[in-house]
Amino acid sequence: MDDIALHRGLIGQQGSRAALNTPLLVLDLDRLDRNIAAMQALAAAAGIGLRPHAKTHKSVDIARRQLAAGAVGQCCAKIGEAEVLADAGIGGLLITSPVAAPAAVERLAALAARAPDLMAVVDHPDTAWRIDTALARAGARLTVLIDIDPGIRRTGVASAQAAVELADTIARAPHLRLGGVQYYCGMQQHVEDFAARREAIVERTAYLKSVIAALRGAGHDIVIISGSGTGTHRIDLELGVFTELQCGSYIFMDRQYLDCDLAGTGAPPFETSLFVDARVVSANHDGLVTIDAGFKSLSTDGGSATVSAGSPPETAVFFMGDEHAALLHDGISQRLRPGDPVSLTVPHCDPTVNLHDHYHVVRGDTLVDIWPVSARGRAR
Repeated sequence: MDDIALHRGLIGQQGSRAALNTPLLVLDLDRLDRNIAAMQALAAAAGIGLRPHAKTHKSVDIARRQLAAGAVGQCCAKIGEAEVLADAGIGGLLITSPVAAPAAVERLAALAARAPDLMAVVDHPDTAWRIDTALARAGARLTVLIDIDPGIRRTGVASAQAAVELADTIARAPHLRLGGVQYYCGMQQHVEDFAARREAIVERTAYLKSVIAALRGAGHDIVIISGSGTGTHRIDLELGVFTELQCGSYIFMDRQYLDCDLAGTGAPPFETSLFVDARVVSANHDGLVTIDAGFKSLSTDGGSATVSAGSPPETAVFFMGDEHAALLHDGISQRLRPGDPVSLTVPHCDPTVNLHDHYHVVRGDTLVDIWPVSARGRAR
């Protein structure tokens, strides 16, 4: 049975979180809304836009809440995510990864025809011309941002000269319009120490300024400067270069960001709202119990999960395969018995969300709604 069939009847029943079939993805609605409001307030106070990254949540429902709070749109990592959101009526979409494959370019042109405020990034002249040709066939135009490599060597132009050459190409392409630049310092987002992270971002921002100066010096109008992330948002706001933020994980706060001093205060500025609820399935060994959430329920690229409820917070979580994980703590097999609930804070929210079909939305201990992970698996 799927999530809806299993759990629809529990919606609105007091304490119904305890009756949910596990493992499953749980979202605390009040915490989510407070996180959305907090980041929106920071952007508004700085006089810049917030275009949150939907690769984190992949959810039409969450996107709508962010837009209602004042967001200017949504970022999408892939065209598949953008198609899902656009077809649900979500506007202000920016595709933040270059779209280069011929089939994907045709989809991009078709999407631009039905979503006129769509934007996308480009980082190579050949790609720009390929997109322009497809747009001509679709009878559409597209605003593009030049993706600037911050040193990751993943995507983006590799120098100020390359940025100017690409801008010159865009200026000659009749169906493209240069809107500005994108700059995402992914390597710096999870530097745990605030001072070290700030030092790295100050250096990288100086490079960004040099590229923007070269583009403007060559006669190109750079209006949008889009980037930043949950890990560097406070620093980027202070430096004042970005016109909009692309932060995503702040709405959930996974272990990777909880390990970081995000604001330089030692305390997290956002609340943990996303959990995987599990249950003990075996308790036959001293100091160890087994739960029903393994690799299929939790991403592993961000390390291990941590316990948020049901066992002491210092309980160690050790993955034991596709379906299971072990909880390790002195005396835990006497404290927890088969069937007992445990709630986990996820290591890395984006890929964990992609493992699940639905969010089970709760207020306190009560299930209040079930939202689809609308763009789950839309990686192309």
